[in-house]
Amino acid sequence: MIKKPSRASLRQKRHKRVRVRVSGTAEKPRLCIYRSLKHIYAQLIDDSTHRTLLTCSTLEGEFKDLPGKDTVEGARAVGTALAKKALEKGISEAVFDRNGYKYHGRVAALADAAREAGLKF
Repeated sequence: MIKKPSRASLRQKRHKRVRVRVSGTAEKPRLCIYRSLKHIYAQLIDDSTHRTLLTCSTLEGEFKDLPGKDTVEGARAVGTALAKKALEKGISEAVFDRNGYKYHGRVAALADAAREAGLKF
């Protein structure tokens, strides 16, 4: 009997394959996204020093009362907030790391909202 690999393990393989080419620096950090069933998380990471420069998620206080935080609207709100925080810190460019997820739905909404708010990638 052939055993089918899990979706999570396939996503992790895709992520490892992409991470060979995608790396962030202090001037152009990596925008890494993680999505769970209820929340979405975004981080700006400097891979040269192995530090997280900035983070934003639907678990933060400003999104606590957001009615659709597990939907596309919540992802848009996180993308906009992340871009505003990044611009305040002087970060205007980033490298996008979709973490093995399809560029679709909440991942695409977060990326588009960050672009509209002024972050370039």
